[in-house]
Amino acid sequence: MTTLPATNALILEREESVLRIWFNRPEARNALTAEVTGELAAVLDLVRDDRSIRTLVIRGKGGVFCAGGDIKGFKSGMQGSGNADEIARGNRAFGDLMIKLNEQPQVVVMLVEGGAVGGGLGLACVGDVTIVERETRFQLSETSLGIPPAQIAPFVVERVGLTTARRLMLTGARFKGEEAVRLGIGHFLADGADDLDRICTDVLSQIANCAPGANAVTKAILFEAMRRPRAEALDFAARGFAECMLSEEGREGVAAFIEKRKARWSVSDA
Repeated sequence: MTTLPATNALILEREESVLRIWFNRPEARNALTAEVTGELAAVLDLVRDDRSIRTLVIRGKGGVFCAGGDIKGFKSGMQGSGNADEIARGNRAFGDLMIKLNEQPQVVVMLVEGGAVGGGLGLACVGDVTIVERETRFQLSETSLGIPPAQIAPFVVERVGLTTARRLMLTGARFKGEEAVRLGIGHFLADGADDLDRICTDVLSQIANCAPGANAVTKAILFEAMRRPRAEALDFAARGFAECMLSEEGREGVAAFIEKRKARWSVSDA
């Protein structure tokens, strides 16, 4: 079992196969700093190949998901060297985190409440399952600050489509949870924190019925299907299918079906 690291900007809670990751800057509405993103990237790398962890649940302390980038940090950066290359490298590093989180082999569940602004909305768009509370406030506010939503743009476009992304980014439109679900940012709409927890418990129960290795391979197939020509993507999928069929999970899954019983991995982790 993976030993979790000590963190300052995050709180990590392991519950059997579920790792809960809390943004822990409630005084700043969980705005993203280099410390937050660095710790999150390190945790993702650490657990990447640990199939005993099936699900990552990401949430913000203080009833707020994430207010996006740390604007005070932006200001101090502007007052520093003013080096465009340095600023670009720092911005691009967040894109690397978005790629990592988007393609993490575990199932990623986002619990979004309070507010998801800028980068916070971007993070909501890379959840495999995103549950939003009805009164959550959403906005892509970057252009109102004189900057573009640079690193999150591809992920928002992938989630909601180009036409909707253009409207949200170029107007800074504000909306709440119901519209977020309608647009495809969220999958489930919750009425309050208790309902958010209830829906999350249901989702975790569903995930517990799925083999963690098969889920990891499935996620890889999904992303390769978007990157490769069709024939190459199908070749990749066929290899993944064969490896899963011959794996311990595959043998157990087929045996459980034939014997009319639950597979050994099918336990409640909620």
